[in-house]
Amino acid sequence: MRSKIAGIGYYVPKNVYTNFDLMKMMDTSDEWIQERTGIVERRYAHTTEETTATMGVEAAKIAIERAGITPQDIDFIVFATLSPDYYFPGCGVLLQRAMKMKEIGALDVRNQCSGFVYALSVADQFIKYKNILVVGSEKHSFGLDFSTRGRNVSVIFGDGAGAVVLQPTEDPNRGILSTHLHSDGESAEILAMYNPGTHANHWSSTELATFKKDAKMGEYFMSHEMIDNCQNFPTMDGPAVFKKAVVKFPEVIMEALKTNNYTPADIKMLIPHQANLRISQFVQQKLGLRDDQVYNNIQKYGNTTAASIPIALCEVYEAGKIKEGDLVCLAAFGSGFTWASALLRW
Repeated sequence: MRSKIAGIGYYVPKNVYTNFDLMKMMDTSDEWIQERTGIVERRYAHTTEETTATMGVEAAKIAIERAGITPQDIDFIVFATLSPDYYFPGCGVLLQRAMKMKEIGALDVRNQCSGFVYALSVADQFIKYKNILVVGSEKHSFGLDFSTRGRNVSVIFGDGAGAVVLQPTEDPNRGILSTHLHSDGESAEILAMYNPGTHANHWSSTELATFKKDAKMGEYFMSHEMIDNCQNFPTMDGPAVFKKAVVKFPEVIMEALKTNNYTPADIKMLIPHQANLRISQFVQQKLGLRDDQVYNNIQKYGNTTAASIPIALCEVYEAGKIKEGDLVCLAAFGSGFTWASALLRW
């Protein structure tokens, strides 16, 4: 028994922010952003009317309809995001409530850029259920530093959501063939958002000294000092991430292909996580793939982390670039570090 994608959908906010819009907020340029990332524009969710969960709902509605079922038919939810509506509970239950589903299981996955592939792998293990909803959704714009200080990170990310419905199949020519998950936490702090958190040990002795000796414990979780020092924004060593990604991306793709006795030439479509256009181009060259074998949409959406693969996969499907029986490879690399791939027959 395999699991197949029976329905797919995506949602992106209406608000388009170009590189020129960001130039009004920080010292950057369209040329600088495009040269380093390939990004031209991205979407930002409405500040108060859209959340990670509500965008996930919109993508899920389309996926469920295309699967020919109703929200009441969903038996299990796997929701991947790094930008949940609340510190807790997770977005899975918020989606379940919003869509008035049955009292089903809802599991949240926190694997950042590789979150959707991890979530897909988890759902694949639960295929004893008839209908599993897998969602990747992100509202990055709420937690970015839109000043010159934070430009290296803030110009990269965008908002959006994608979703698929998995169903069991006995068709040997369809479904998920294998998934491959990896991690290496040795350099976890290279790409991270430290606060709010329960650590305290990531601050320097000087930063810790800003707290009074009689400070309440809660002030170590979030304080005015942290906000004043801009410690509540994500941080990234871009060159270090790039260096690791261009090694692990090809490795995990080849792992999926070799496991199933295929070569890069057999791939109809490779859909990489939209981290950076330069990374995707490097991977394409490394594997010897043609332009029509690799799909990129980072130019218009930026990096939507857990949402990037399902959004791209849905666009490929809607454009008719894949048909039943085609070999499709999904691959991602991101914070943690974690990386993953999935090989499937559409």
